[in-house]
Amino acid sequence: MKTFLKLAAMLFLCAAPAALAQEPGTAPAPAPAALHDEIRAIRDEILAAIAKGDFAAIVPHLHPNVVFTPMNNHVCRGPEEVRAYFDRMLKGPDSVLKSVRFDMKVDRLTDLYGDTGLAFGDSDAVYVMRNGLELPIRTRWTCALVRQDGRFKIAAFQASPDAFDNPILTQKARLASFKGGGIGLVAGVLIGLLLGIPLSRRRRA
Repeated sequence: MKTFLKLAAMLFLCAAPAALAQEPGTAPAPAPAALHDEIRAIRDEILAAIAKGDFAAIVPHLHPNVVFTPMNNHVCRGPEEVRAYFDRMLKGPDSVLKSVRFDMKVDRLTDLYGDTGLAFGDSDAVYVMRNGLELPIRTRWTCALVRQDGRFKIAAFQASPDAFDNPILTQKARLASFKGGGIGLVAGVLIGLLLGIPLSRRRRA
């Protein structure tokens, strides 16, 4: 009898840590590999939705308090503001973009901290303007995710280009150079005419 009681006590002590580690009624936490697969699926679905212009399909992947900051520094708070931003930029009557293509790459696997994750990397995107101009822009991005109701959702996303080396800056520099060259040419012609008038008068005299 004593031997039986000792054996039962040992089994109880061995099982107790496992029982305490998991609260009753809670599902076991997914393995890290499964979590990374889930995050990849979110990325692929969002990029596909943007490519098709189905911006409503982005909303289910966004946290209710999401903060989205694109390259133009327009801050969107909440899923509906994010959807409205894409609609305005690509569908509205005053939209400046005709289409956009993304190729997002991560520097490494998402850093996982319990129910949160942090992903970062770069993106090679092509922005097609309404006037047909295509701007290939490389950006750095950071994305924070929060696991809610058993699935990850994007809580914050921010993207920014190189402030000193990007096609938009190059286009502005070319335009400024063109304007400056045109002004210089006009000024040169005017100066030449002004200098030429008195010289021609002297020759006639």
